[in-house]
This record gives sequence, structure tokens and C-alpha cells, in this order.
Amino acid sequence: MRSLTLWSSKAPIKFRMPTAENLIPIRLDIEVDGQRYKDAFVWNPDDPDSEVINFAKRTVKDLKLPPTFVTQIVQSVQAQLAEFRSFEGQDMHVKEKIVPLKIDLRVNNTVVRDQFLWDVSNFESDPEEFARTLCKDLNIGDPEVGPAIAVAIREQLYEIATQSVSSLREARAGKKGRRGADTFNRPGNSALDLVKYFGSKGSVIRKRKDWYLYEPIVDILSNEEVGALDAREELNARLKRKLDEKE
Repeated sequence: MRSLTLWSSKAPIKFRMPTAENLIPIRLDIEVDGQRYKDAFVWNPDDPDSEVINFAKRTVKDLKLPPTFVTQIVQSVQAQLAEFRSFEGQDMHVKEKIVPLKIDLRVNNTVVRDQFLWDVSNFESDPEEFARTLCKDLNIGDPEVGPAIAVAIREQLYEIATQSVSSLREARAGKKGRRGADTFNRPGNSALDLVKYFGSKGSVIRKRKDWYLYEPIVDILSNEEVGALDAREELNARLKRKLDEKE
């Protein structure tokens, strides 16, 4: 059972992450001259732009990457910050929305898969604290796993938040509904449907017969398995880059 505090606002609020701290997810995957740098972390959009440059320089120095990576890192981070800031000041309509979130990631030798319900109208939620608690409960010792889980949660919440802005904008324009997929308005995936399915009296409770569907899975891979996965991911990434270059 995971209890969720519900809060509702009928009036629109200004766009922000639906979490206690307005931190946005940043994901980098950069390759220069055969060297590749991948990372994922959170960033405070209120930080001055100069911090992006300082971060890039520190990262390149600490990881002993070629100096050309500085410009690439700065451009990638700034582009993602600009996308987030393009929504700032716009109205976001928040209702009591309980949505399913999924975690399926590999960090070093650890694979974590989980799914759970999240109240996106609770602006006191803390993905980082949730991730720390989850890692503690699952006896995950790798300190890099918790931050990766928090980023994965924030990425999904960010997508939901931006969709809420678009939905409200379309509603005001008199459109009957979104033409594309909406994370929490798909048939059978609405908050009401989820509450009916799991049962709720102010919180979401998983029915005993469905617990096995929501049991977290943790696998520890061997070095050989990690090497094989890394090689496969690298090959897929190169193929994707070649296809992008042809377009």
C-alpha cells in the first residue's frame, strides 16, 4: 500500500513541476570524436545561465574529456532549460490526478523495474525521497541508482505537466479534446478508473490479488551481461545517429 495525499485546485496555476522542489530533469548523451558522455540529473531552472558553463567545465575536467565537450554540454543543457522555460507563465490546470508511473532502468550492474501510482496534484511530493526510500526497502547499495530513479520519475511528471498546459490551451480554444495521446486521459487510465480499480478512501490501496503486478523487480547483472548490454546500446546509438544524419 502506498498512501497518497490528495489536493485539488479548480483554478489554473502557473506552470511548474508538480513536486515540492521545482527541479527539472536533464538528460545528456553526447559523442565527440569517438568519445561518448551520458548522464542524467536534475537542475534548478532559477539558477543563472553561468552555472551551466561552470558545470560543463567541471564535468569535462573531472572526467578528462576533450575540451570540445564543453560547448556540446552547454548547448544540450541550455536547450532543455529553454524548452522548460517556454512553458513558464502559462496556466496549468491541476485536478486530483492519480497516474501510473513506471521505472525500467539499468544503472551499472543494477536493473530496477517497478510501477506505482502517483498523485500529480500533490505539490509536496518528493521524488528524491521516494527514490531513497525505495532503494533502502530493496536493499540497493549502488548510490547512483536512487538519483536515476528520481530523474526517471521527474521525466514522466514533466511530460504530464506540459501536457496539462497543452490540454488547457486546447480547451480554451474550444477544441473537444487532444488529438494525441494523453497520459492521464487515455481510456481506462483516468484517475477515476484507477481509483475504482484499486479502491480508495482518500488514498490509493492496491487490492491484495493485484499485488504481484506491482512488486518491484531488482536484478544484479554480471560483468559479462553488462558488457553485452553496453555493446548493444552503443551499436543501437550509432545506428540511430547514422539514420538521423541521412534525414
